[in-house]
Parts: sequence; structure tokens; C-alpha cells
Amino acid sequence: MEHWQCTLLYSLIVVFFLRSLFALFFSGKPNKRLPPGPFTVPLIENVPWLRRTFRLEPILRDLKSKYGPLITLRPGARPEIFIANHSLAHQALVQNGAVFSDRPVSAPVIRLLSSNQRNISSAAYGPTWRLLRRNLTSEILHPSRVKAYSNARQWVLGVLVRKLVNDGSESGVKVIDHFQYAMFCLLVLMCFGDKLEEQQIRQIEEIQRKIILSFSRFSILNSWPASIGKILFRNRWKELEELARDRENTLAPFIKARIEAKQRDEVLAYVDTLIKLELPEEKRKLSYGEMATLCWEFLNVGTDSTSTALQWIMANLVKHPSIQAKLYEEIVGVSGTPPEGVKEEDLQRMPYLKAVVLEGLRRHPPAHFLQPHTVTEEVELEGYVIPKNSVIHFTVADLGWDPGVWEDPMEFKPERFLSGREAFDISGNREIKMMPFGAGRRICPGLALSLLHLEYFVANLVWVFEWKGVEGDDVDLSEKQVFTTVMKHPLRAHLYPRNQPGNSAD
Repeated sequence: MEHWQCTLLYSLIVVFFLRSLFALFFSGKPNKRLPPGPFTVPLIENVPWLRRTFRLEPILRDLKSKYGPLITLRPGARPEIFIANHSLAHQALVQNGAVFSDRPVSAPVIRLLSSNQRNISSAAYGPTWRLLRRNLTSEILHPSRVKAYSNARQWVLGVLVRKLVNDGSESGVKVIDHFQYAMFCLLVLMCFGDKLEEQQIRQIEEIQRKIILSFSRFSILNSWPASIGKILFRNRWKELEELARDRENTLAPFIKARIEAKQRDEVLAYVDTLIKLELPEEKRKLSYGEMATLCWEFLNVGTDSTSTALQWIMANLVKHPSIQAKLYEEIVGVSGTPPEGVKEEDLQRMPYLKAVVLEGLRRHPPAHFLQPHTVTEEVELEGYVIPKNSVIHFTVADLGWDPGVWEDPMEFKPERFLSGREAFDISGNREIKMMPFGAGRRICPGLALSLLHLEYFVANLVWVFEWKGVEGDDVDLSEKQVFTTVMKHPLRAHLYPRNQPGNSAD
């Protein structure tokens, strides 16, 4: 960094620090009863080179034991509040859903990659968000539409099985790469309506992975207003803008091809629905860049979270052969040995399969925190004031690991989901015991589709193969954070064929 940049940088640190202190202590506003928390110096936590690397979750657990399940931290002038309790999460997300359903203004990197928050996950709670979400849920994720893609799932299963078979080695198959590619094939087909060539799919996948793996490199840009960051970190901003252009240039030809196609399959594609949309607050159609953003969101969320969850589930089935054996017994008892593999209509009659999938999501949620929420007005929660525009975080993993709710929470025990008289409510509408998909108005719209994909692929992978660990290599369930929380040491397994599904149509 040049000398003038260093001087400007340190001057800005001092200015922001003093401004934050003034806002914190001398604003003249009444001292409202915020949730408790430790004293922190504003701004310091937001400057990467002034803070040591730390893991937030163990720190929050220590703070929870001292302050309780509502904790206030102050990374700047605006407080950030963490909710680490089932009933409080339900009060906020379900009972007070309208107040807690907004999103904070995104950091500069996210604003650029989300077309200024014009996607479902980051859009403010309002007309644009309602339009985008309603379009996805009513058009693509409607049960009749999901059923129409059953042939696509069968085709992708064939692709996945062939790649797993062809990748056998003494060191075992590294399954995550094949899981990600298979899920990506399926989502690409649902997005653009065509079975693209592998080279085309890899091209889209490459830019997707490049952006995901670059997030940490660009995190420093989020510590400053964009106008200042573009001066201090000019080259890195140019690199980020080039990545965003590459994404649009990669996806736009597939969008245009779908728009211009004279003949289309009967099955609706996501792009088909985006063409018709008009932004309600701007009274205009979506640009190609905005459609590319929404397609990227669709591909990214649907691929990464599902492939991550699938790997965690299969890792536990390798680690616990008795659970795998019990699951296989149920699958064969319901489906037998049909030539095409386990049928989707049979999944509803497999309670142990559902229990295995739910236990995988409880024990290893792909995201350990929900995306940040913010409140649209001042609200009281558990006797404390939550100020308007406060940023709210919900601890997903810790809710699923709470020993007060779950017996032996760190053990993988699918049977825990078979003991209740009623089906487990993963949506959290009645109560929240775990929420890997969130809860309330901002719950993941793809919840039902994700569960279907996990049940379908887990059932068929166990039906086709017996999964065993690599000799001398115990399955390591350690975690690391990438875009989702993944296995630190990806699963390797030996796969022994039990049944062979027939070739699906290519």
C-alpha cells in the first residue's frame, strides 16, 4: 500500500472511531434497556488488521452462560443482537414476523453481487422481495412443478452413479465433487430448461465456485463505505467488478438462448418466469444483469447447501454402519429392487429415511447462523428493547445442539425423530426446535424441494451402493467454514454395488 493510502487509512480509522464513540456515549437519547453484553470498543471489531482471527460460536457460548440467550455486541455505533434460544427465536420470527423480517443494508461486496439487493435472500422486506419470492414459490417450487422435474432427477441420479462408479480407487471416492456436480446439473436444468453439455455446465460451475472461494479475499472491502474502499483498495475493487461481469457474461447467453428459443419443453424453467416480471417500485422489466443475479442465487443456494448436507448425511452413514443397514432394510422393504431405482412416490412411506435426513440437518446444518435480520420498528423482547434497525442474528447450530431440548445432542440418532406422535414440524410454525431452513416469513422457500432432493438421493445412493470407510481412516466430522459449513476433511468412501438402476434417458 502506498504511503498516501496508509496516511488516509489511519486518518479514517481515527475519524470513524471517534464518531462511533460519540454516537455511542453522547447521542443525547435515553438509555434504553438493551439486551446485556460485554463492553466493546466500537469500530475495532470491523477493522480486519486490528483484530485477531477468532471463531464466533465458542465466544457466543461463553457469553450466553454469562448474559443469557439475548446478547448485544457493538461492532459499531449500531448494536447487533444475537438470539440463542428456541422460544425467543419463535417469538421473533413467527409471532413478530412482520417486524423481524427485514434485511439490513448489505455490505458493499454483497450489494454489487446482488444487483443492489435485488434477489430473494438479501432484498428488503417489501414489494420487490414479495414479487421475487412469490414468483419462485408459485412457479418453480409449486408441488406440480416440482413433480414435473422427476425425470430430471432420475437423469441426474444416473449421472451421479456413473461418476461414482468410474472414480473408484484404493484411497476411496472423494464424493463431494460428484455431489456438487450432480446437484448443479439438476439446478442448471431447472434454471435454463435444457440439459447442457458437461463443458457448458463446468463453465457455469467454475465462475460460481470462483466467486464463492473469493469471498474472504474481498471481505476487507466490506469494512469501508464503497466510495472510500474504491480509493483505498482500487485494484481489489476492479477485480471484484470483473468477477461480477464474468458472471453476467457467462450466464447471459444461456438466458438469451432460452428467451429466443422457438420451441420449448413443456416443463417451465426459472428463466421463463423472470422474463415476465416487472419491478413494482421501478415499473420496469429485469435487466440481463438482474436476471443473471437471480439465476446465480438459484444455482448457488440450491447446489451448495444440498450437496453439503448430502455429504454430511452419507459421512454419518459410513461412520454408523448399523444405521445404514437399518435404512437399507427399510428402502428394500418399501421399494424392493425396481429396475429404475427408488421411486419418488415411495419416499413418503419411509419414516426412517426422513429421520436420517432430519438428523443430518440437525447435527450438521449447512449454515450455523441465519442471514442477518433487522427490525422495522422498535420492539420489546423478553423485557428488553430491540431498537429499530438493529441487526439480529440467530444461532442455528446451537439451537439444534441444545441439551435442554435434545438428548445426547452431539450424537447421530435418527430414532429421535420417530418417537413423536405427530410429524416433526421443521418449518417452526408451531415451535422451533431446530431451523436449518430458518423460520417465519423469511424461511427458505426451497425447504420442500431440498428435503425431496436429500431423501431421493440418500435413498438411491444407499440402495445402489453399500458405503464403507477407507481402512485406517476414521470418518472425521470436523468442520470448516467456506460458503457453508463443510467437512474439514472431505468424505472418502469405498462403494460396493448392491443394485444397479437402469439407464435413464439422456
